[in-house]
Amino acid sequence: MKIAVVGGGPGGYVAAIKAAMLGAEVTVIEKKRVGGTCLNVGCIPTKALLASSSMLMNIKEAKDYGINIDGEINADFKAIMGRKDKIVNQLIGGIEFLFEKRGVNLVNGFGKLVDKNTIEVTKEDGSSEIVKADKIILANGSVPVVLPMFPYDKKRVITSDEVLGLEELPESMLIVGGGVIGCEIGQFLRALGTEVTIVQRGDQILPFEDKDVAKQLQRQFKKDKIKVLTDSGVEKSEVVEDGVISTLSNGKEIKTQYVLMAIGRKPNLEGSGIEEIGIELNRGKIVVDENLQTNIEGIYAIGDLIDTPFLAHVASKEGIVAVENALGKSKTVDYTAVPRCVYTEPELAAVGKTERQLEEQGIEYHVGKFEFRGLGKAQAMGHFQGFIKVLADKEDKIVGASIVGPHATDLLTELSLAVHLGLTVEQVGDVIHAHPTLSEGLMEALHDVHGECVHAAPKLAKA
Repeated sequence: MKIAVVGGGPGGYVAAIKAAMLGAEVTVIEKKRVGGTCLNVGCIPTKALLASSSMLMNIKEAKDYGINIDGEINADFKAIMGRKDKIVNQLIGGIEFLFEKRGVNLVNGFGKLVDKNTIEVTKEDGSSEIVKADKIILANGSVPVVLPMFPYDKKRVITSDEVLGLEELPESMLIVGGGVIGCEIGQFLRALGTEVTIVQRGDQILPFEDKDVAKQLQRQFKKDKIKVLTDSGVEKSEVVEDGVISTLSNGKEIKTQYVLMAIGRKPNLEGSGIEEIGIELNRGKIVVDENLQTNIEGIYAIGDLIDTPFLAHVASKEGIVAVENALGKSKTVDYTAVPRCVYTEPELAAVGKTERQLEEQGIEYHVGKFEFRGLGKAQAMGHFQGFIKVLADKEDKIVGASIVGPHATDLLTELSLAVHLGLTVEQVGDVIHAHPTLSEGLMEALHDVHGECVHAAPKLAKA
């Protein structure tokens, strides 16, 4: 069986390796470098940058831990970016190594569908190559959304693609969009000294999370002196000689050295040939069935091309399922427990339903909550901002959870597993959690659902 994968991101490269493991003859077509947005201009580079800013803040707070550091403390922006590039290159090399060991053929160039079994690859030098396959998996990924009021020149008005390649630390930046990208990049730059303003059209940053979750981060941003303008937008921006002048929805003008558009992403389908061969679209996304197959038999689509969460781990799971189905199985993806992570300080992580979703759907639920400041481990670490929140339905099944605080993204796994398996509060809360650990907070929040949390004051009775 010959399988061709268009796109070498976290969906495509995982699909390719899985297909090779299952005995298929595999070709991956990738225009740029393997790893996709996640590895090249997304998840990994931003985490590398945040690790540097976190280290800087830890050093500045060392005195609070009884450690005296003499001399000037400063950040070397070029060295930070160089470290980021080194990590990215190492991981790209790792994927290429796995391709080689698994016998995956990598063709560099732009892939365009010709028919259900044929892809024309245009290479950088203008030459072309035809790739034939029995089954095709589309994993083209996504590109940043650019709105017409922004003069996108990739120099002063930029997207997440360009911000991670800056050579000098910006003096000031207006970030349009208070989602994950805007929050992470904003806090990193502010830690290094950039004047940062975030503009968000809705009434809170991180608009898809509960208000109490977003409020914790917004409170930290206030301490960081990051200006957050909610219920606001940008009507237009104009590039001038030494920066960008942006006019806000209230008529106020703000001048910054850069404008970063962080308003979302869209499927990368331009010139892909999907419409010419008749692949069905709905609002710009490829329509697939429960097995991730398009309306054209033998062609599958995954990741940011379809109407599922734009997350690397979702794309990877879909890549595995699509390959298994292409090779004769009938698998589906369970989206009930997709983790959502934000790597700011404090970290945020959530899974399953939010309170707002449960209320909108008219589902009866119960809440258990525990503050990190109540944990000995958190106090010893000196990082105790935030809380753990567990949501359970009337049958006691855990249907959602949110964590704001130290190592939130790592702690979430236990609750993701609980949501995925349909476990109850009683079942998970009965597990012995090690002391002293941050994971005790999960146990305490679970106990709090039934008012049985030992390390919390009794809840006030409702009048």
